[in-house]
Amino acid sequence: MGSRDRLSVDALIYFFFRSGEDEESFRGKQLAPWVPTRAELIPYIMKLAKVGKGDVFYDLGCGDGRVVIEAVKRGAKGVCVDINPDLINEAKLKAKAEGVYDKIKFINTDFFNVSLQDATVIYMYLLTFVNALLRDKLEKETREGTRIVTLDFEIPLWTPIHKVRIPIGYRDAVIYLYIRGKSDKP
Repeated sequence: MGSRDRLSVDALIYFFFRSGEDEESFRGKQLAPWVPTRAELIPYIMKLAKVGKGDVFYDLGCGDGRVVIEAVKRGAKGVCVDINPDLINEAKLKAKAEGVYDKIKFINTDFFNVSLQDATVIYMYLLTFVNALLRDKLEKETREGTRIVTLDFEIPLWTPIHKVRIPIGYRDAVIYLYIRGKSDKP
């Protein structure tokens, strides 16, 4: 993203928040539709984030839990966060079926209410405006070196460390890797 694009995004976010819409006005609301991460993309996500033993993997808007389940199978501790109780229940059922239920913490709430301080990896398949709303929380609550992976939607005003395009038939999926302490610096 060039400096002109950054200015446009900056202006858009400024006017968005100046209109009275801030993080508080979005609390407790489902901010993005659930669209499951395609199974063929999960290995790319895990490889890009270098998920393994010792990681604490958060999936913000976890849906049916498929991504966090894979992270746990690779040795991470998992945290599944979703505001939709039906999806949390589906994630629990899948985790039980995969034999990893006891390695995942399931949190049925708005992700703005969840502390991210112990996260080493965070995965988000959310819309760009939601990523923009989460940016301050990520900057305040995560440690330097925390890996943040987004699918298809960037974190405005951050610079990805790595970007991978994967053809999935009718379009390319784009996976972005951000590193807290590097991506969030001008």
